[in-house]
Amino acid sequence: MRFHYEILGDKEKHKVLKEAIGEARYEHSLGVAKTAIKLAQKYNCSERKAAIAGLLHDCGKLQNADEILKKAKDFGIIQDDVMKNNRGLLHGPVGAVLAKIIYEVEDEDILNAINIHTTGKANMTLLEKIIYLADYIEPGRIFSGVDDIRRIAYVDLDKALLLAMGSTIKYVIDKGLTIHIDTIKARNSIIFNLKDK
Repeated sequence: MRFHYEILGDKEKHKVLKEAIGEARYEHSLGVAKTAIKLAQKYNCSERKAAIAGLLHDCGKLQNADEILKKAKDFGIIQDDVMKNNRGLLHGPVGAVLAKIIYEVEDEDILNAINIHTTGKANMTLLEKIIYLADYIEPGRIFSGVDDIRRIAYVDLDKALLLAMGSTIKYVIDKGLTIHIDTIKARNSIIFNLKDK
């Protein structure tokens, strides 16, 4: 699949996205989309869906943090206790609604992948796994252990996800923050799936 502006259909939507999330996050999103396409090719998933979900996964991460809270309220997104204490988790659900309203995405698979890309969930779909992992391993990410997870991602998607989630959970614990229950459920379901292989 060719990459550039045809992902969203026109250059104007790319311009809107870049203005909403900023240049650095837009570049990150391009990296996620490209990584998602590669993973989709490897695991026989829709490249088109992976490209769109990857590009728009952070469309709810608006430059103005107050605007994210306002959008969440306007969209009727119910915040659980963990989200109230970690507002960064809101950009997935907010992004799923913005993807539908602003970028005219109707595909529920894509919207769901955007919605849960920060927390994960139990029994994730292939596309949801790809977007979660592509966000974690895109080329701009530089931290200890990421190269190993990148390598494993193209060998065993679930094992790479398990490592990524474990690393994220450890980071959250080290920071003294709360862990979203959906992340625990996601990790547990992957462990169960690996045991059944």
